[in-house]
This record gives sequence, structure tokens and C-alpha cells, in this order.
Amino acid sequence: MNTDSNSSRRDFIATSGVAVAGAALASSIASRAHAAGDDVIKIGLVGCGGRGTGAAMQALNADKNVKLVAMGDTFSDQLESSLNQLKKDKTVGDKVAVDAEHKFVGFDAYKKVIESCDVVLLATAIQFRPLHLKACVEAGKHVFAEKPVAVDGPGVRSIIESCEAAKKKNLSIVSGLCYRYEYPKRETIAKIHDGSIGEIVALQTNYLAGPLRKIDKTPAMSEMEWQVRNWWYFTWLSGDIIVEQHVHSLDKIAWAMKDEYPVKCIGSGGRQQRVDPAYGHIYDHFNIIYEYKSGVKCFSACRQYDRSDTDVSDYVMGTKGVAILNGAPGHTISGENKWKYSGKANNMYQTEHDELFAAIRSGKPINNGDYMAKSTLMAIMGRNSAYTGKTVTWEQALNSKEDMTPPKYEWGPMPMPPVPMPGFTKLV
Repeated sequence: MNTDSNSSRRDFIATSGVAVAGAALASSIASRAHAAGDDVIKIGLVGCGGRGTGAAMQALNADKNVKLVAMGDTFSDQLESSLNQLKKDKTVGDKVAVDAEHKFVGFDAYKKVIESCDVVLLATAIQFRPLHLKACVEAGKHVFAEKPVAVDGPGVRSIIESCEAAKKKNLSIVSGLCYRYEYPKRETIAKIHDGSIGEIVALQTNYLAGPLRKIDKTPAMSEMEWQVRNWWYFTWLSGDIIVEQHVHSLDKIAWAMKDEYPVKCIGSGGRQQRVDPAYGHIYDHFNIIYEYKSGVKCFSACRQYDRSDTDVSDYVMGTKGVAILNGAPGHTISGENKWKYSGKANNMYQTEHDELFAAIRSGKPINNGDYMAKSTLMAIMGRNSAYTGKTVTWEQALNSKEDMTPPKYEWGPMPMPPVPMPGFTKLV
């Protein structure tokens, strides 16, 4: 690039990455940068598993002038596998520019990735999300943060603080809670909010899914390596299935409720199929009843069973009808104001990134921080109720001192906690 182009790019990144005085000034500078046409936005990927690789493909397809310039993961084999897949992809391969000096491995790999790029894609195990997001915001980087965003109350509080700081710096934070970017659901939710089903009286959501893959421990693996490679099966890394997976469903419920969150919940859960320690210590099913200030209740269930029927469905019941978000027939309203979505379908995963990069180019940031933190907390409070057998309030979940961060991130011993036992496991 020539000197003028370099200068233009620096101006663009600076003005879209920090707070500026006045919307008109921000819009003017961003427009000039976009008009230059040669301002490459550098992307970095932290977490090179399947979801991270997918996010990188979508980010590279979201803008004509982007490059993937850095990748980081705790494991070199995972990084190389992801990089090879991206390079071979016919749609994005020519936008992959990760050289040997920008492949970072280890628990601190995120630091080097952040230094190397303008936009960071965070797709590691959930345990690391608060730490990584904080570092990104402090460095003035735009972020795509895969769902969920924390495994405990302290982590949620950290996410909230980071997202507030991002607002002050004019940074975009886009969440991997992708259903909010699906056109049919956007219109169905708009109908609910417009009163098409009347006042909401109850909600039901199911995420009844199949099993997860499992990585067997080899003699060469330390306990820490095995757990990190098998992160789905450990609460300190994933938050358990209600947090890691069912958060999608709970976020749709929160969305339908205009981002009002429940005041308390009570529930149950356990291990029915995955009882072997090879599957860590998490549950394989949860049933939670959430209650709102108005008395409205949400009946929530999730499970991961082998050789069992699946059902991913969401129902919002009102005084004038019922809206179905997921399920058959999806994106419909029955009752007084019958309706069925007939508009355009979209790839919600791609739309997330399309809107993120459009926001960066325009200088009009997106910040999904509020709902990505609170929907994560909604899942955490349900988990903690099932683990303890107790009613858990929103305030208890938010202010919990339960910090699942290990004493240190390093390869070696890592004791496995016991399987939580309701009535005996304590609420912290």
C-alpha cells in the first residue's frame, strides 16, 4: 500500500475504534474512510474450533476489503486445521493472510492476536470470554463474541463492564446469539411487540437435542489439556448445557419479553445417560420454571440424549393468540390475528457479520452487550437452581461470588469437581 493509503486506513481505524466528539464528525470521517476503498479491515480469530472457523468464514464474506491476519488457540493442531480449511475455501481463501509469525498458541495467544488486528472474533471455551473481551475493549478493538459470554456471576459482571466501556469508545460488540439476526424471527417478535397476541400470559421453550462429541483422554494428556479439549463437559469451561446451548432459547424468550428478565426461578436437572466420568461432571438435562415480576412464567427444558427425539421450539402465549418462534409451524401466530411469515429467508450467522462490518464502515456501532450478558445470566441462574435445588433470584445470580476461574491457566493437574447434588450443593 502507498503512503496515502496507509494514512487513510489509520484514520479510519482510529475514528471507528474510539469515541469522537459529535455524531456528525464521526459520520464524516467514517464516510471518507469508506470512500477511499482501500481500507483493509484486519480480522483476528481467537478460538479455532468449528464455530470459530465458521465465524471467520462469515466475517471474511461480510466485507469486500477484509483480511484474516492472525489466529490464536490453545492448541496448535486445532489452529492448523482451521487455517487449512479457511485457505481451501473457494469463497474466502484469497482473504486469508495469516503468516507463520501470526499464528499464536497457548493461553496467552489472545494477546498477540489482539495486537495484530482491528476486529477480533472470540470463539473459545466460554470460561475465557470475559478475560478476552476486556482485553479487546481496552485495546480499542471491535468484537464478535460467540455465545454465551460467561460461566458465573463475576464473569457476567465483567462482560457488562466491558460492554459499557465499549460504548464510550464507539466500539461495536456483536453477539453470537444469532436468532436476533434472523429475518423471520425479527418480524415475528415485532408482531408480538405490536400486540398481535395480546398480553403475554405464559411462555414455553425446549432445546431437546442429541449428544455431544467426546474426546477420550490419552496418557500424554494432562488433566488440564483433557478438560480444555473436552470443554463442553466441564462447568468451569462451558457453564453446562443450559448455558452453552440452551442460552439460544432463553434469549429468544427474553427478546419476546422486550428484554425483561425473570425475577426468580426454580428447577431441576441431573445426569441420566452421561454418568461416566469420561463425560466430565455436567448434567444432561434441565427443567426450569422462570417467573417474571408480573407473575408470568416461562417453562424451560433442555437435554442432550442419545437415541431420543429432538425438539427445539418456542411458544409465546397471549390473551389473543399464540406465537411460534421455533417449532411447527414456525414463525406463525394463531388466534384473533392469524399470521404467517412470508418474507425473505436469510442466513442469520452471516447477517450477524454483515451488520457488524457495515456498522464499522459507517461509524455507527452496534452493541449487543446488554442482552448477551443478561441472557447468559438467565441461563446461569437456572443452572444454579437445578444444582442446588433452591429458588434463585436474579439478584443472587448477578451478585454471586461463585468464581469458576482456576488458580492458573497452565498445563498440568486440574481436579474434576463432583457432580452437583441438589440439596447438598450450596448456592454461593
